[in-house]
Amino acid sequence: MSEIKKPVHIEEEKNVVVEIEQFWSRYGKMLGYIIGGIVILIAGYLGYKSFVQEPNEKKAMEAMYHAEEYYRMDSVKLALNGDNINAGFAKIVSKYGGTKAANLASFYAGSCYLKLGDYNNAVKYLKDFSTSAQQLQARAYGLLGDAYYEQNKKEDAVGEYKKAGTLFEKDELLSPEYLFRAGYLYESMGKTKEAVEMYQAIKDKYPTSQRGADIDKYLARLGVTK
Repeated sequence: MSEIKKPVHIEEEKNVVVEIEQFWSRYGKMLGYIIGGIVILIAGYLGYKSFVQEPNEKKAMEAMYHAEEYYRMDSVKLALNGDNINAGFAKIVSKYGGTKAANLASFYAGSCYLKLGDYNNAVKYLKDFSTSAQQLQARAYGLLGDAYYEQNKKEDAVGEYKKAGTLFEKDELLSPEYLFRAGYLYESMGKTKEAVEMYQAIKDKYPTSQRGADIDKYLARLGVTK
């Protein structure tokens, strides 16, 4: 009687099983550590978010309320440094770093330092701030330009003014203002071509703005006529 041959696919399945067993025998412990580590990281992140980040966000927002009140009252030092009970913007940044409130506090702190004439700290805090809200980001660029200008860092200042004037073009109040500051600064640096570019942008995009109303005289003195 001839030998009955086993189907080929059964042999292949046995080989696969053997290979899997060998793989797990060799690497099972290491993979267990890796998977365990990933689980720990995920659990740690979720725990951090639930027990640290979210409570910190709430506390930071509560502190922001009082600091913003002082800011609106133009009590700059109290807004920045806080009072005996409530934290100011600088404290919120250092204590609640990584929260949305602390990020916004960086903007406010930079603005406060600018008003107080501390331009180094104004630059420091404004550079740390970032947002997807273009109008607010444009304002931050503009304040950063002011801080650099006060430090006589004209190249840095003009770069920030240009970003401020072109980021959110729908703002017909601040955009032409910052374009003008960029143009005026370029002109003072002897960069006529760049100055004309900024002034012309005001003329083309914001003819009815306050800066647009008299921009022709600035273009004319650089040799550009109607």
